[in-house]
Amino acid sequence: MKTVRIIPRLDIKGPNLVKGIHLEGLRVLGRPADFASYYYSQGADEIMFMDVVASLYGRNSLHNIISETAKKIFIPITVGGGLRTISDIKDVLRAGADKVCLNTAAINNPDLIKEATRMFGSSTIVVAIEAIKETNGTYLAYTDNGREHTGIEVVEWAKRLDEMRVGEIVLTSVDREGTGEGFEMELISKISNSISVPLIVHGGPGKKEDIPIAFLEGKADAVALSSILHYHFIKTNETQSAKTEGNTEFLKQKRSFHTFEPCSIMDIKTHLSEQKIQCRI
Repeated sequence: MKTVRIIPRLDIKGPNLVKGIHLEGLRVLGRPADFASYYYSQGADEIMFMDVVASLYGRNSLHNIISETAKKIFIPITVGGGLRTISDIKDVLRAGADKVCLNTAAINNPDLIKEATRMFGSSTIVVAIEAIKETNGTYLAYTDNGREHTGIEVVEWAKRLDEMRVGEIVLTSVDREGTGEGFEMELISKISNSISVPLIVHGGPGKKEDIPIAFLEGKADAVALSSILHYHFIKTNETQSAKTEGNTEFLKQKRSFHTFEPCSIMDIKTHLSEQKIQCRI
């Protein structure tokens, strides 16, 4: 069986790590570098940074965060948000990223994917799909954190990306993201059965028991996790979390974490190993 990956996803707004529900209602959790360093020490396989407001302003502003993080951790770093040109990609890679993640630019200008894979190599270019289920049961791709409708059906888009030989696809269920209700398995299965490039799934898990199904039934290659890891960091680092800027009342309310059972990366990997799922420990 293939070795699967656990990838903490850090959504960034300005200098802060944020978290929302359905990619909206963002709340500040703390300093991204603190979370990234902790996840590295816990055995993360990669780190994913997403500038969640970059598309609104037409630029990616993570260069300082990337540079700071790249000096302290030695696993692949993927960066996305607001990357629209070859020059944008070069700048982020120069800052210390190992891969870039495209969404809006990929949909608006598919030729950018071809040019970027040719210039930087397929393994460097990741494309995100933000999927929302429509009332008729189809899944359509959205951009700008699920705000902008494209009218593009996700399976057909995934097949096209596969044909262009992107390095990986990151599939987010906007409907499930931040809810703790578990993965959208119908969506994951549709995509995984339609492509040959690696699939990273994101959005939904609220406890470690939710994760094996993404690999066993969904045939995913990796999961990108946010809430269950971030809330575990907050619980484990009470003193440090109290010093961070942000909505402290939100953090206090989240001490119970409602639908989530926060856990560490090692908790997840131990559980995967018990399910005979191969991962790096």
